Amino acid sequence: MKKQIEQLVQAALKQLVLDGVIPQEAMPVPKIERTKDSRHGDFATNIAMALAKPARTNPRELAQQLLDALPASDLIERCDIAGPGFINFTLTATAYHSLMPAIIEQGHGYGRSELGKGKRIQVEFVSANPTGPLHVGHGRGAAYGSVVADLLQAIGFDVHREYYVNDAGRQMDILATSVWLRYLELCDEALTFPANGYRGDYVWDIAATLHRDHGEAYRHDAETVFHDVPADEPAGGDKEAHIDGLIDRAKQLLGDNRYRFVFELGLNTILDDIRDDLGLFGVNYDEWYSERSLTESGSVNRAIERLRSAGHLYDKDGAVWFRSTNYGDEKDRVVIRDNGQTTYFASDIAYHMDKLERGFDRVIDVWGADHHGYVPRVKAALQALGDDPSKLDVLLVQFAILYRSGEKVQMSTRSGQFVTLRELRKEVGADAARFFYVMRKCEQHMDFDLDLAKSQSNDNPVYYVQYAHARICSVFQQAAEQSISVEDDPTAIDYALLSESHEQALITSLARYPEIVEAAALHEEPHQLTHYLRDLANDFHTYYNAHKFLIPDTALRNARLQLILATRQVVRNGLNLLGVSAPEKM
Repeated sequence: MKKQIEQLVQAALKQLVLDGVIPQEAMPVPKIERTKDSRHGDFATNIAMALAKPARTNPRELAQQLLDALPASDLIERCDIAGPGFINFTLTATAYHSLMPAIIEQGHGYGRSELGKGKRIQVEFVSANPTGPLHVGHGRGAAYGSVVADLLQAIGFDVHREYYVNDAGRQMDILATSVWLRYLELCDEALTFPANGYRGDYVWDIAATLHRDHGEAYRHDAETVFHDVPADEPAGGDKEAHIDGLIDRAKQLLGDNRYRFVFELGLNTILDDIRDDLGLFGVNYDEWYSERSLTESGSVNRAIERLRSAGHLYDKDGAVWFRSTNYGDEKDRVVIRDNGQTTYFASDIAYHMDKLERGFDRVIDVWGADHHGYVPRVKAALQALGDDPSKLDVLLVQFAILYRSGEKVQMSTRSGQFVTLRELRKEVGADAARFFYVMRKCEQHMDFDLDLAKSQSNDNPVYYVQYAHARICSVFQQAAEQSISVEDDPTAIDYALLSESHEQALITSLARYPEIVEAAALHEEPHQLTHYLRDLANDFHTYYNAHKFLIPDTALRNARLQLILATRQVVRNGLNLLGVSAPEKM
């Protein structure tokens, strides 16, 4: 409906351009919106006010000229000029009669469009360091990024889904060293595990694999390992210096090849687990992009040289700094440390440089909210490289806080005390987890009620929506059991019979679906779709409780069955975009 009205207004605008009322260069795309109050019609536009100045006329006068030029349409019953120049459109009673056949004919395609055709978007999300299993915090970013990508694809964009694998750097060295120390403990070496090591059970599991497959080939006595290593924090020392000392000692004692083997064992075991975990959560990627490949391909050095040649780097205290304050960052940033090692930030500069070099029209990064300070420095680097920083859109996802029986579930990633995404999925199911994760704006804090997510009640939004789908399926099952035939030609139905208020509300909701998908995609707001589905389910359940469908009146029965058939299709389409199943029985 919205698109049809937009086309009618565009036709009127073109006529006014031909008449010399509106200059050609002033022609915008008319913005058509649903009215908030049905007393003001069904749709409205402010186009007359937007064009009044270039047309050098009064907005209300221009609005009248637009209406005079508007092509005749069976869609519109009445047009009114309101306030300073709004144009309100009231649809005819028969305007929606073609909707049900259209939904049923288009099926899975209803609500999809080609708005973004020809444009490439990269969505990078989760990208958690492969130093441990994914936890519930990662789960929110996974669900959010996955749905944003699917929504953008639904409106025609060519979407590339990517996971940036942080397979280099200090955190991975800490993991490798943690695995080796646990391995030494399995070799009966008595040692005090470092305060800054990774402590989860998964570290023991990887160490056990190393011990089972290689016996004591990687063993060194604990005294040698800890000799002259700076004291740890519990002993009055510095935990960072202590773990760095142990990393250096591991590399020294094991040598390059054996240390790399332990490193790769930890990395690949966890990365395989992450891939499996995300796949079972309905999250899949087009590419797993290695951070190490940036160094190996020379991209990091090339990014640094581009910045240096443009005069954006300087030397200080033995390190190389990027003048990010010139671009609005709060302070300058190190790209090469005083020991000659490039920083994480240098890799991030190279990675984002590479993204734009791959030809994406737009790049979306989904990060945890704790990375908010990183946004200005990455945009600063792109600008300094001569790239367009507006092509990068960083979406910050707040952490999810779990509640069980009204009590907050305590978590600590480094200590290994956290709820994994796999555990959450097993407890509440992938459907409930995905739906709950995207019910709010990504930047809003989220309280995840485990008991509600598992409940089979109308208070559980995902159950409520899925139940609408299952209920409709049950109606058609009952029709089959009662040998009631269902009209298979949706165009042969008298939809004028659908005159009840519940029917009109449901039809109007179905018509809104394409607008919701488009808005949710363009604004990167999956919660718009979850709210819509909850409202649509409410409209259906209200209708279901107030009226019978399998009635003796054949004509009315067929009209009602086509209406709920279209409703089932829209519910299924919406759930599909959220990565949530549409069960036929519950």
